[in-house]
Amino acid sequence: MAANFWTSSHCKQLMDQEEMDVVPALDKERGLSLEEFKLIKMHMANYIWKLAQHVKLRQRVVATAVTYMRRVYTRKSMTEYDPRLVAPTCLYLASKAEESTVQARLLVFYMKKIYTYEKYRCEIKDILAMEMKILETLDYFLVVYHPYRSLSQLLQDAGMTDLTHLSWGFVNDTYKMDLILIYPPYMIALACLYISSVLKDKDSTAWFEELRVDMNVVKNISMEILDFYDSQKMITEGRINAAMYKLALKA
Repeated sequence: MAANFWTSSHCKQLMDQEEMDVVPALDKERGLSLEEFKLIKMHMANYIWKLAQHVKLRQRVVATAVTYMRRVYTRKSMTEYDPRLVAPTCLYLASKAEESTVQARLLVFYMKKIYTYEKYRCEIKDILAMEMKILETLDYFLVVYHPYRSLSQLLQDAGMTDLTHLSWGFVNDTYKMDLILIYPPYMIALACLYISSVLKDKDSTAWFEELRVDMNVVKNISMEILDFYDSQKMITEGRINAAMYKLALKA
């Protein structure tokens, strides 16, 4: 493992927003828009979270799995790599990387229990085969740095530990977006703390000034998070199904 974030593969793989907002060519041929591409990734993040709850995996494992899944789709298309198989495989891989190993057999059992749709069903051999493909796609870089540790330290430093639960919830929700692939984890933690302090009318201006961080970046991340909550109200199962249906069409 790298000694710190700045020397890690995670840091070296951070991307610009413009690089993230690209639909793979094969998916574009299926008629998938950028909005639908993001919608499917969010749906799969929720799927990973739901599956993790059933097999009782820690939130950190979920966060790592979602990061893997999002990173895969910066390099591969959903047409090539079916997200309904990639999502549980990323959870399987993350459980091993985070030393909370869960058996593939158990994942397959709960996948069949959660979803009755045939398209969501797979066998152990499918997960094991996809695991190797994902490892190659990730260049075997499996270490992921998350905002959680930074958040705990920042809350202590700011004397705002009473905002822990609220801030933690915001961090969890950032994995429904691509933020972890764009910004350093501590900046995401700062944005979540900033939103929490504003919502709870805590005057944190002086504390943020002492940090000497770029507040424009913190506020931009904060706005992305808040905009996501607004747009989430418009997300329906029908829109998700319509996007998934495009992937199911034969080329």
